[in-house]
Amino acid sequence: RMPGCLLKLTRVVLSHKPRTLFLLIFTFVSFAYIKLYRGIRENLNSRGLYSSSTEFNCAHYGPSSHDIAGGPPRSPGNVFFVETSEQTNPSYLFSCSVESAARTHPGSSVVVLMKGLAKGNASLPKHWAFSLLSCFPNVQIQPLDLPELFSGTPLKKWYLWPLRHWEPYFLPVLSDACRIVLMWKFGGIYLDTDFIVLKNLQNLTNALGIESDDVLNGAFLSFKPKHKFMELCMQDFVQNYNGWIWGHQGPELLTRVFKKWCSLRTIRSTSCNGVRALAPEAVYPIPWQNWKKLFEAVNALELHKLLKNTYAVHIWNKLSHGTRLEIPSQALLAQLYSQFCPATYAKMKQD
Repeated sequence: RMPGCLLKLTRVVLSHKPRTLFLLIFTFVSFAYIKLYRGIRENLNSRGLYSSSTEFNCAHYGPSSHDIAGGPPRSPGNVFFVETSEQTNPSYLFSCSVESAARTHPGSSVVVLMKGLAKGNASLPKHWAFSLLSCFPNVQIQPLDLPELFSGTPLKKWYLWPLRHWEPYFLPVLSDACRIVLMWKFGGIYLDTDFIVLKNLQNLTNALGIESDDVLNGAFLSFKPKHKFMELCMQDFVQNYNGWIWGHQGPELLTRVFKKWCSLRTIRSTSCNGVRALAPEAVYPIPWQNWKKLFEAVNALELHKLLKNTYAVHIWNKLSHGTRLEIPSQALLAQLYSQFCPATYAKMKQD
């Protein structure tokens, strides 16, 4: 083919104007460059230089076969994570949250529901976090089917209102809606994707955590299915709906319902009518006002004392996500990564 191309090019040189000639030569050279680049890329791919970022060695980083075989029998309660945006590129913290939950709950299914995943597509996007998390046999990553989730609940009509997506806090409110419906329909444990789980949470049944003075937070929820408290939360969500106030459908909703449930004026660590409000150290040992402490160095004694009565640590990603974390270091957050999500931590060090 090459001599034919050269012959045609020679005819162009003799018969066309210089401007047309320049365009034709430019096109020819560009075509040749693209062909050469594709050949090099395919060669690199065949050597694994491009694919290594999404592949993960489960034998090296995942749970051992002994851990899997020696784990407790499957529990009926799932651990749920939800991603209500279209994002399918999990962060290190997202990966650590799921990994730490999978390691501390080997007898439970850890279900990650993501709105950005296409329904009916069995394959996950090529991303290192999906490859890493697939090493854990109890992790399931599935599409989040919102119409199906809200069907049969008071929130179905709320979700189908056509102007809902224009509200300023729609994604956080949608996440608030998903968690209470998941707890009511299926029960189990719900966690935000900015938790690092230290201990098994299954014994914290029908419970939620106190964030700070007089405020409950829904970043952690644990309930049996069809629990009356969650039913009241769904009813309050619709009856007192206001999507224009931050937290009105989340912490403020849970606080309102719990105060009525227990006939309280102020929130305190207590158990009433079968529902527990856990002390802050259980799942919110670092108050959101002190989030920078996560990036400060702590020694082993301080770490042990801090986490003595703690089941999980909320990282307050909305506030902390832009802060640089030295890896490795003695920073509290770096030590949590190292101990409770070692595979994610190894990836962070590699990167």
